[in-house]
Amino acid sequence: PSDANQRWLATTPQKRGNLILTELREQVRLAHDREAEPTAGIIDSQSVKAADTVPADSRGYDANKKINGRKRFIVTDTLGLLVTVWVLAACWQDRDGGKAALLAAYATTPIRHVFADQGFTGRFVDWAKSVLSTTVEIVRKPADQRGFAVHPRRWVVERTLGWLMLHRRLARDYETDPATAEHMIRWAAITGMLNRLTRGGPATRQPRRTFNTPE
Repeated sequence: PSDANQRWLATTPQKRGNLILTELREQVRLAHDREAEPTAGIIDSQSVKAADTVPADSRGYDANKKINGRKRFIVTDTLGLLVTVWVLAACWQDRDGGKAALLAAYATTPIRHVFADQGFTGRFVDWAKSVLSTTVEIVRKPADQRGFAVHPRRWVVERTLGWLMLHRRLARDYETDPATAEHMIRWAAITGMLNRLTRGGPATRQPRRTFNTPE
């Protein structure tokens, strides 16, 4: 094999997944007339139930969502393309568990402005500003909101979390090692980016078919 192939085979599966994820994200962004590297991102978390294969030391209870399992922290760009993912026990608060995901985004991309929901208010905003020189802008829910409403900026990352849940393996956390759960999320994101590139545009709903039936 060539030197390039030898270096590729010598890398860990995590590094390979990150390299593929980064390359595809750049291609999708360029296809949408964006710069290859994002400078703004969106952070959010998602609690999912854990299967019996998940050990007790890496799972917890999210009292807000009433879910016993794990919590996925992700950072996306403003197109909803995955940048980083971090999987922790569901008992972690957003303002604490989000630090690792944001630190990874800081180390690998020029993202320095991040949108977040109200769960990240307080010391997370101060930590990001003082340690990472990153501005965290909290997108607050309108005071008069009743029921469901689409919030500016935040809907993008929530849509990404919805896309991930369409993958059967990600509907519940089955992995013994949280790192394996992170790999599965990256590969699901890679599949989504490949679909966007090969499709050449957003997905469209197929027209309803009608059949002539005898009276």
